[in-house]
Amino acid sequence: MTTDQRWGAAGHAERYRERVLAERERLTRALGDPHGQQRRVLADLLDFNAGTEFGKRHDFARVRDIDDFRRAVPVQDYAAHAPLIERTAQGEPNLLSADRPVVYFTSSGSTGAHKKIPVTPRFMRTTFFPFYYAAWAPLIENFPDVTHRPDAVLNLKHDPLAAPPTTADGHPHVGASQVDFGAKFGEPLSAELGTAAPWATLPVDVAPDDHLEKMYLRLRLAVQSDVRCLIGINPAMIAAVPYQLNLWWDRIVKEVRDGTLGGVPHGSPDPRRAAELERLADYFGTVSPAHVWPRMRALFGWTTGVASLYLPALREHFGPGVAALPAPVAASEGPVGVPLDRHGSAGSLVVTASVYEFADADADLGPDTATLLPHELEAGREYHVIFSHVGGLYRYAVGDVVRVVDLVGGVPRVAYAGRAGRCDAAGERLRESQVVRALRSALTATGLELGNVACRVEPAPDTASPRYVFAVAPHSRWQNAETARFAVLLDAALERESAGYRRARADDRLAAPEVRLLDPDAFHRDWHLAVGSGIRPTQVKDRLFRQDDALWRRLTGAASH
Repeated sequence: MTTDQRWGAAGHAERYRERVLAERERLTRALGDPHGQQRRVLADLLDFNAGTEFGKRHDFARVRDIDDFRRAVPVQDYAAHAPLIERTAQGEPNLLSADRPVVYFTSSGSTGAHKKIPVTPRFMRTTFFPFYYAAWAPLIENFPDVTHRPDAVLNLKHDPLAAPPTTADGHPHVGASQVDFGAKFGEPLSAELGTAAPWATLPVDVAPDDHLEKMYLRLRLAVQSDVRCLIGINPAMIAAVPYQLNLWWDRIVKEVRDGTLGGVPHGSPDPRRAAELERLADYFGTVSPAHVWPRMRALFGWTTGVASLYLPALREHFGPGVAALPAPVAASEGPVGVPLDRHGSAGSLVVTASVYEFADADADLGPDTATLLPHELEAGREYHVIFSHVGGLYRYAVGDVVRVVDLVGGVPRVAYAGRAGRCDAAGERLRESQVVRALRSALTATGLELGNVACRVEPAPDTASPRYVFAVAPHSRWQNAETARFAVLLDAALERESAGYRRARADDRLAAPEVRLLDPDAFHRDWHLAVGSGIRPTQVKDRLFRQDDALWRRLTGAASH
């Protein structure tokens, strides 16, 4: 590893800061000419990939502008790209991109199968790295102390693998957080904050798929450091930390006292820190990250969707005034928006990364769906995201919906609103974002707080109509009368959000919703069960719609109807 790659080496933090702020400045300047930037991105991907099988099939050489491009290439999802991706992963060149992939990012598809997202050097240079660096600017600019020590940041998503799985062409097929960008792409400053902490590469043997034990070991080491920031990206990982500290507390304290890690001698016994931790737990009657790390400054992860409902209460566990900074609006396939300031949810469209198109969120996407360009979007509206980039994805419907928060200089700032799927039992066609807004409205009106929530459709008793059942883990105890009022207000809010839901209720095709209160740790236990089954923690995300009977029983302990 070169000097530049080592957090804690002389001058590294300043070089990293310079690179991050420079990339943000370049992107900010690019936002002054969004139309020109989008034309250049299109021209570059067409020119670079005209000779590929896909480029020849769709006559890239004759495409001159976005209208030509839309006529030449249909809107398509991963399944449409998959045949060429699979051939690429077998080692066949020049199919989607003129550049050979160096790695394949993994991402969970709607069926649960793992996608293979080909990642090429050209994609990383022109699409990925500029937004990747710029995304850290609000954190390091406003909380510079997080860069001062390697152990100032607990990066929950960092999980390097000594022997990663590979595709048939011999390239790693892993999560983005498992890739050494310095080694793979020659980016000496690309190592994230927290990736040189004592727990980043675990010093004891642990099975690669024993994710819970790895999380325990990192927490065990981190309680002996002055952690100032948690990076989770997936907010469910951040939400799990208070639960995990309590779950593993006795084991953590014993190992700190004994100087062991996973039962193996490690470092020196630290009875003084162990006693301090015990005193804190005894005094407060519980274990909180704010007690363990009293100088915590910031949490970095997605702040929208279901997480927006529980983040206000969750932040209290980490201390007064702790900031929740939003991670980029992005998928494994590519970026969409990157926060350039401390706005709580919105990121500016990354106009230098991809060619962006959008479709109304209520539309059913198909090959011929009419699309809008960035300058045609309206603040307050929600849209499907479709992008094309030089890495070999073309008019790609990523499966996410974004909300346009505002437009700055004609460029939309977007926030993740939810997955593109709907729940549609009786013609209501409810989207995640509509349900989240309805839940927020009912929470605000009642003054209640929750730790997490999920819902599904079940048959209602004494009627032939189904109903929505909401499983809620309350942040503090809800009284029966409060719960009943919350259910009534939620029903009314859903009617305001969705004309389809309103009609279904008026026609008695849907019965009134039911709210079932779970115990406060129900979602944490469920998350642990999923991670314990071998799924990487980054992939176990909040899921609002949970229609699967077995998974609903696992969460609620209730028999399915």
